[in-house]
Amino acid sequence: MTDEATAESIREGRGWRKATQEALYGPGGFYRRPEGPAGHFRTSVHASALFAGAVARLLCRVDEALGRPRTLDFVDMGAGRGELVTGVLAALPADVAARARGYAVEIADRPAGLDDRIAWLSEPPETITGLLFANEWLDNVPVDVAEVDPAGVPRLVLVTADGTERLGEPVSGADADWLARWWPLPGEEGLRAEIGLPRDLAWAAAVARVVRGLAVAVDYAHTADARPPFGTLTGFREGRETPPVADGSCDITAHVALDACAAACTPTPATAHRTHTPLDTVRTPSDTARTLPAARLLTQRAALRALDLTGARPPLALASTDPAAYVRALANAGEAAELTAPGGLGDFGWLLQPVGIPDPLA
Repeated sequence: MTDEATAESIREGRGWRKATQEALYGPGGFYRRPEGPAGHFRTSVHASALFAGAVARLLCRVDEALGRPRTLDFVDMGAGRGELVTGVLAALPADVAARARGYAVEIADRPAGLDDRIAWLSEPPETITGLLFANEWLDNVPVDVAEVDPAGVPRLVLVTADGTERLGEPVSGADADWLARWWPLPGEEGLRAEIGLPRDLAWAAAVARVVRGLAVAVDYAHTADARPPFGTLTGFREGRETPPVADGSCDITAHVALDACAAACTPTPATAHRTHTPLDTVRTPSDTARTLPAARLLTQRAALRALDLTGARPPLALASTDPAAYVRALANAGEAAELTAPGGLGDFGWLLQPVGIPDPLA
């Protein structure tokens, strides 16, 4: 497409997937800004160092299940500025830290001062033995949006750079198949859905890099029994929710159909090693096939409790015997309560996909 044709396409409107891809990851895109995601919204990673500590304990459980390999990988997908991988490495026991390799997967440039032990990559390593952890990564994998027209037909929503929308062609092909299976739209005008197929493919491709270990996705999520009738597409800027505008000025995000992502990996045959291709590219099974165990979905509240993070208040008697310890424990309890709060971070979905090991949270 010529530059002139591209400009015309932008003026007339593109699907939300293409528009979001450019706005978030193109030259000068939102995720290439120096302030990083933490300058605009707060995740569990930023809420408390207790989150990194819990993930470090999960990595230790994976290490035990793997038989304490010579090298243990920790891969932080959508790493922001490396906050999680830095915290996890710092929280590991010395014997595990000595064998651990940290990888931050992010499109932005490597931040200054990052620990030299952390490799900064645009894609995950070809092979991973350990834990791949994707905290609020899938919600920023761009997707198209469908809306039901007056005739009851789901059509692609087109958007211009200033956020103006109009309806385009009817949804067809693989996107239509995905909607029919995972988010069927009744014929009521105005109902909307985000077409999650690119996220399914991205997740399956990431899991395919794990030779042995565990892959975890943590995100805003919904399942087939409770899809939001008008979708969830929104924007964030400087800590505030805002209408999504595809001009690079704000984050553009939508909740994730984690049940569909889970089914993209299990129990279908996959491959233990695949050639190096982009994560949003469809890949067909080849080489040595493997069958993965069923993935598991649970809330962040349940997952963190299984990792010994409860938010329970310290005993009041501690205030008399060791006041400083009581104050520290009370602060930790408050942070843990935020991470596990119903109606807040505790309701985030965790998708666990073991590969060649038992489920460490079972």
